[in-house]
Amino acid sequence: MLPIRGIDHLVLRICDEQRMLAFYCEVLGCTLEKRQDALGLIQLRAGDALIDLVPVEGPLGRRGGPPPDRDGHNLDHFCLRLAPFDEAAIRRHLAAHGVEVGETKPRYGAEGTGPSLHLQDPDGNTLELKGPPDA
Repeated sequence: MLPIRGIDHLVLRICDEQRMLAFYCEVLGCTLEKRQDALGLIQLRAGDALIDLVPVEGPLGRRGGPPPDRDGHNLDHFCLRLAPFDEAAIRRHLAAHGVEVGETKPRYGAEGTGPSLHLQDPDGNTLELKGPPDA
């Protein structure tokens, strides 16, 4: 068995670099870690993990086929673990950025069952924001 400790990174093929950078950095709080413009790769720090953004018009993006859209995603969803999970504060913050949020429900994750909610980024990728496991 491999000693898996969490998500290292995930890769999203994107259509609008500026909108996606604004969403992931300004709305969710990721930071720019590294740009590899010759490859067409933007790497964002998300806690202990990375979210890689690959513009579809760049060298890597052109290899992946048609661009993502609301009817054809390259990813079902990914989950970001939040600590603390202050639902009211999270909802206020996202609403201030015009982001619609789904119902908060207990869902099972890597650390057990805890509160989570779903939302979508500007390209229609679904994100789950998850709190700590219930006591």
